[in-house]
Amino acid sequence: MEMINIVYRLQRPKFFEEAIDEIELEGVVVRPTHLSICQADQRYYQGSRPAEILDKKLPMALIHEGIGEVVFDDSGEFKAGDKVVMIPNTPCGDDVCRANYSYNSKFRGSGFDGFTSDLICLPQDRVVKIPDEFNLNVSAFIELISVAYQGISKFSEIAITPKDCLGVWGDGNLGFITALLLKELFPDSKVIVFGKHQDNLELFSFADETYRIHDVKGIAIDHAFECVGSSASQTAIDQIIDLINPQGTINLFGVSEYPIPINTRMVLEKGLAIQGNSRSEREDFIGVVETLKGNPQLFEYLEKLITNICEITSLDDLKEAFDRDYISKFGKTILKWNK
Repeated sequence: MEMINIVYRLQRPKFFEEAIDEIELEGVVVRPTHLSICQADQRYYQGSRPAEILDKKLPMALIHEGIGEVVFDDSGEFKAGDKVVMIPNTPCGDDVCRANYSYNSKFRGSGFDGFTSDLICLPQDRVVKIPDEFNLNVSAFIELISVAYQGISKFSEIAITPKDCLGVWGDGNLGFITALLLKELFPDSKVIVFGKHQDNLELFSFADETYRIHDVKGIAIDHAFECVGSSASQTAIDQIIDLINPQGTINLFGVSEYPIPINTRMVLEKGLAIQGNSRSEREDFIGVVETLKGNPQLFEYLEKLITNICEITSLDDLKEAFDRDYISKFGKTILKWNK
């Protein structure tokens, strides 16, 4: 059995268009309710990805952060109306590595359609139920929270030196989320945030200390989390290597379109471990949902990241939301998806 579905795809930078598709009634069919714009979505929308990448991937429906309500589930595991977070990573084939690092996996909003459509059809293991009492606007970016969660989980496995002092570089969305989770998951550790914008740093009220990157003296950290990205990653990584104690870990989250040079001499001298982090998998989504269940006060902090809430009933609304998000620079734009 099939259902008619309307998909809202980016045809070229700053131009969305509707398309009618058919979806099979199999797996779990979800109607999106709350979506969240990511920097990766903006890079497609603004046309800032290399031209050959845009030519290869567009047209494509954007957005890989979102929640929705179950419309249909052929297994009976979910019932109509259940609120679920949608997992954008889709494993394809068996791998020795985690699916979020596999070249065989497909990722929504990056190579195939994301969540800007009336209905989304997913396998049962690509959705995780969330409690009705969750803050739905915050829940829209559980995917982003899960990225930080999986990086911290990997860090816990490889760090061999004390975790007395943890440093987070970056005062943006991911830096905020990473620092918040570190403070929750490692309550006995000091969490220090290093950033560039004083206005942003003032939101990190849960951190033990915050510093502007040009005002750092006499500080040593055990492990570092780089959440800066772009060309600014180089400055952040250089400072991390200077301040980190021997045999610490440098956990990289920031994405750059260009190669970033690293001072390998000091990496070798200090015996540092560098770990890359990208995307997440089902166990990370479950971990985030359980963490939020057990620590509902986290919603109050995470809500501070929301700078725009946009009702989406037309393509013009969608375009305006992307434009507002781009101007905001900091924080998350939530789309209340009424398509």
